[in-house]
Amino acid sequence: MMSETPAERVQPDPQPRTLSVALAQSLLDAGCRRAFGILGGASVPLFSALASVGLAPLHARHEGGAVFMALEHELAGGGPGVVLTTTGPGLTNALTGVEAARSEGGRIIVLSALTGGARRGRHSFQASDPQSLRHRGLYADGGWFDMAVALEAPEQLPVALSRLRDGLRRPQGFVAHIAVPLSLQEAPAPAMGFVSAALDVAPSEACGRRVAEALGKRTVVWVGHGARGAAQRVRALVDRIDARVMCSPRGKGIFPASDPRFLGVTGFGGHERVFERRDRFSPDTTLVLGSRLGEFTSFWDSRLVEGTHIVHVDVDDEAFGGAYPSVETVTVRAEIDGLLGAMLHALPARSGPIATAPVRQLRSAYVRHTGTGVTPRALMQGVQRAVVDTTATPVLAEAGNAFVWATHVLRFEEPGRFRVSMAFGSMGHMSGGVVGTALARGGPALALVGDGSMLMANEVSTAVQHDVPAIWVVLNDGRYGLVADGMQGLGHAPRGLEIPQVDFAQMAASMGAGGCHVCDPAELDAALRRALSHGGPFVVDVQIDPREPAPFGARNRSLAAQQDA
Repeated sequence: MMSETPAERVQPDPQPRTLSVALAQSLLDAGCRRAFGILGGASVPLFSALASVGLAPLHARHEGGAVFMALEHELAGGGPGVVLTTTGPGLTNALTGVEAARSEGGRIIVLSALTGGARRGRHSFQASDPQSLRHRGLYADGGWFDMAVALEAPEQLPVALSRLRDGLRRPQGFVAHIAVPLSLQEAPAPAMGFVSAALDVAPSEACGRRVAEALGKRTVVWVGHGARGAAQRVRALVDRIDARVMCSPRGKGIFPASDPRFLGVTGFGGHERVFERRDRFSPDTTLVLGSRLGEFTSFWDSRLVEGTHIVHVDVDDEAFGGAYPSVETVTVRAEIDGLLGAMLHALPARSGPIATAPVRQLRSAYVRHTGTGVTPRALMQGVQRAVVDTTATPVLAEAGNAFVWATHVLRFEEPGRFRVSMAFGSMGHMSGGVVGTALARGGPALALVGDGSMLMANEVSTAVQHDVPAIWVVLNDGRYGLVADGMQGLGHAPRGLEIPQVDFAQMAASMGAGGCHVCDPAELDAALRRALSHGGPFVVDVQIDPREPAPFGARNRSLAAQQDA
C-alpha cells in the first residue's frame, strides 16, 4: 500500500523511460511484488518492462491459472497481483479467474495487449479492442472489472495510475484492467504529475459508540471473509461482551475453533449443531462482520437470525439486505478492524472471568482397511493431524467434495490458514492458486483437490519450473463426486459422471514433481509428512472410498426450494 501525500511529486528520471517501464515501475511502487501470465507477441514490450523492474511474470500453463495464482498470492499477503496476457484468447482465458478475484475481494491488475487504432475493423488476428469485444465489458468500468482503461495516448497513463492507486487502497478489493496497444508500449513515458491522496476509511469514535449501542444484551457475532484482518479485535470484542461466534466457510480461523463460545460453521459443509447451540444461547442481536451472507454462507435460513435484529458491518454497500430483507437491520459501511477498535473504546470494561477453552483430544482417524480406499472424513482427519495441528502450512480446498469435507471437518485456531472459494467456486481455482500461496508464504502450501478439478486445470508444471513447494492432495474416486452426490440427494440417478481412473502420482513424476499413492488410511500421516518435507512440488494421490456421502444436505434443500420457486 502506498503512503504518498497530495503534495508529493514523482521525481523525473534522468533517462527517458518508455510508457511500459513507467507503468511497471508504478506497479512496483504500489506494492506489487510478483507477476504471472503467458507472453504473446503483442505484449512483448510490457513483459520486458516488468522484467526490468523485477516483476518478470511467471509463465503459467493457462491464463486462468495465472489469475488464480496471482489472487491467492495476494490473499496470502504477497501484495497486489499482476497478470499479463496477450490479445484475444489470452485475455478471455483469464476471465474466470477475474470473476473469482472480484468475488473473493482480491486486488488484481490485468495488463493486456490492445489492438491499435489503425488495425481495428480490419479483421486483425486476435482482435482485442472496445469494438471487437464490445459486448463483453472488458474495457469499461463496472463490467468484468472495477476499473478498465484502454490507453489510446500516453497522456492517459497518469490518470489511470492515479485511479489504480486509489482503487488498490480500497479494503474491499479491486480488480483492474489496463490495455495497451503495441504502438504505445515503447512510446516515451508521459510526465506523471501529482500522486493522488490516500483514501480515509477509518470510522470515527462516534460511529463506534453508535454501533456499540445498537447491540443488545446477548450477541452472536457472525464472521466472514471480510473480517480476516481483524481477528485480534474480533476476539477482544467477544471477550468484552461475552458473545458467541459462528463463521462462514471462508471465515474459519478468525475465531478459534476450540473456544467454547464458538458455535460452528454455517452454510455449505457447515455444522447442524450451530442451530442447537445458538438457540441455547438465545441471542437478541446478530452482528455480521464482513460477509454478504450469500447462499453458501447462510442458505438464507431464517433460523440463523431468528429472534434477533441484525447489525451488519461491511465496506461494500452491496453486502447489505440481500439475505434477510424482512429482518430489522442496522447497516454500517466501515472498515471492520477500525470500527471494532472504536467500539472497544466505547464499551465498558468487562467484569468477571472469561471462559477458557477446554483441552480437546483428537479421535484417531484410523479405520479398518476395507480395500476400497480412504474415506473423505479419514483423509481430513489425517490432514488435521499431520498438517493443521503440527505445521503452519496453509490449506486450500478446491471446489467440489474437497471443500465440503474440508469445511465440515478441519478446525483452525488462527486466520490465514484456510482458503476456500464459496463465492464463485471455480474448478481449478485452488489447483492453480496453491502455487501463488506457496510463493507468497515462502514455504509449503497444500491444496485439497478432486480428480475432476485436477484434470481440468492445474499448475504442477509451473511449480516444477520454478521449484515451488506446492502440494496437491487429490481426492481420487474416478468421478465428479459432488455432482453425483448432489444428483442422488435430489432423487436423480447419476449418469455420465465417471472419470477414467488416473494415476496422479505418475502424472506428477512425468512433469518432474514428487508423488505417492495412498490406499489405506494408516498411510496418510507418513505420506503427508513426506510431501511437506519434499521441498518442491508434490502430489499425494489418495484413493477415495466413494461410499461416504458428503455432508451438504443444506445445499440439496436449497436446490429443491429453487425448483419449487
